[in-house]
Amino acid sequence: MPEGHTIHRIAKDHNPLLAGHSVAVSSPQGRFSADAEMIDGVTLERIEAYGKHLFYEWENGLVGHVHLGLFGKFRVSRGSTVPEPVGLVRMRMSTDLGTIDLAGPTDCSIGTVEDRDAIVARLGPDPLRRDAKPAVAMARIRKSKQPIGQLLLDQRVLAGVGNVYRAEALFVNGIHPGRPGNQLHDAELEAIWTTTASMLRQGVKDNRIITIDRNELPAKKGHHRRGQTTYVYHRDICIRCSTPVQTVELGGRPCYFCPTCQPR
Repeated sequence: MPEGHTIHRIAKDHNPLLAGHSVAVSSPQGRFSADAEMIDGVTLERIEAYGKHLFYEWENGLVGHVHLGLFGKFRVSRGSTVPEPVGLVRMRMSTDLGTIDLAGPTDCSIGTVEDRDAIVARLGPDPLRRDAKPAVAMARIRKSKQPIGQLLLDQRVLAGVGNVYRAEALFVNGIHPGRPGNQLHDAELEAIWTTTASMLRQGVKDNRIITIDRNELPAKKGHHRRGQTTYVYHRDICIRCSTPVQTVELGGRPCYFCPTCQPR
């Protein structure tokens, strides 16, 4: 499932193609046809990202909601030529600048501002947003006996963090993923927030996940492959102490950690 940096990058890249334009909206697959009719030809005001959710604010007051889930993907075709749909396209949005197709999302629907607010109300603060309130996330962690590695995947605690960023942020700060949230010190909670926010911002900039310090990246020409751009995630050996990396199941996902650098 895409992590928060991907969603914010999508909003950043798609806004120039759609926002401020009258958008032709359709559903080649057919499942979104009724909703598409409500916004077809309406001007899109902006695309907003919050955690792992995208919200489309239309000039007629309606708000679209997209959650990619595990299988959702966008396909972008630039230019005024509208291509033939590839696969089962749930939603197609076209302007003179380009066409954006969405396939396989967990949710793609049209609602109201109140519907958007109800979704956001269920989420924790998003470190990538200017209106984020880190104290809210920290307070929720302090009150919980659940492991911090599980809490960081809980979107009600922190919105936008996924399996990679939780493992990397905990490693950088030397925190074992199994430590209960209510046993973490304020300085540790602040460090987790700061580290996570910094990693997510870098992810938006790079349009990929690179959590490792640039000075620690292996010297090579070309693209670094998966497993070379993280400290412990999908690694066999800790690059700092050469201890075998371990995993623990938390939040339904394996959390990678170094037992030496992150003592219990």
